[in-house]
Amino acid sequence: MSSVSPDPAARSHAVALGRLPNAAVSEVLDGRLVIGAAGVLLGVVTWLFWDFLSGQVRWAITAQADWGHTLVIPFIAGYFVYLKRDELLAEPFRTAWIGLVPILLGTAWYVTCALGPLTLRHHNLLGAGVATTLFGLVLLFFGFRAMRWLWFPLAYLAVFGQTISDRLMNIVTFEMQDITARGSHLLLIVLGLDVDRLGNTLYIFHEGVAQALNISEACSGMRMLMAFLALGVAMAFTGLKFVWQRVALVVLAVPTAIFVNVLRVVTLALLSLLDTEFAAGDFHTAVGLVWLLPALLIYLGFMWIIRRIVVEDQAPAAATRAPGPPGS
Repeated sequence: MSSVSPDPAARSHAVALGRLPNAAVSEVLDGRLVIGAAGVLLGVVTWLFWDFLSGQVRWAITAQADWGHTLVIPFIAGYFVYLKRDELLAEPFRTAWIGLVPILLGTAWYVTCALGPLTLRHHNLLGAGVATTLFGLVLLFFGFRAMRWLWFPLAYLAVFGQTISDRLMNIVTFEMQDITARGSHLLLIVLGLDVDRLGNTLYIFHEGVAQALNISEACSGMRMLMAFLALGVAMAFTGLKFVWQRVALVVLAVPTAIFVNVLRVVTLALLSLLDTEFAAGDFHTAVGLVWLLPALLIYLGFMWIIRRIVVEDQAPAAATRAPGPPGS
């Protein structure tokens, strides 16, 4: 294994002045070689995965209401690394050649999916190859010690940094559509409206006319759920101390997303009584964006409650000291 100095600039200056022994000079040159090789290999990997990466960015831009949050995920993952910078730089990085194994496996899997049968040309299957290769690169150039703090940002980026294909989304989307339809139907009845439900379609009777409001896949709340799960994991990692608190906050992302999505559908139903065009088109998307702020406030409220469930006992130092003699 070879070491990479955490301060190569200072070491290089010392080498130029002839103040380092031959072993230290070799270490500096070896560090430069590793950094240069990492840059070249990263360029090659970017070129190889360009179709996947460019497609991911394109989908995030064209469908911002659904997948715009994926553009922020790399920055959040980078912030996780920044929080652990002291631990990472406490010792020199050491290359781990075993990292070549996941690099080769991930690259081979990606090429197989990209050039193989149509059933394998799946965005998330390709993403698995990219994630495996990235894991191998980090392990190769930073070593096992650094992976103690880098595995979580890498996993966060791999899970939340890509769109979920329709084939995978449909597994749970139908159930969420049904939950949203039932919840919206019940809430509209509580508000005093005459509403019937047939499957995932609500029929609102107003002035003798029945207006249909179909809760489509886009209204299921699945996209909002993915965004809230990503947000919940980030908030739990940075703002909570205990594991059970973090798990609880992430789990609460599910009912929060469903509840806010029901409120969004009810809002569209009420607005459709004024004008049916309010339930379609750009206004439909705008209502969803407007409800994101209340949803975030609700979720922050859950975090506030979870954080205050545990009150750590911090007795004053004076109370813990042994009592001195009288008059002391």
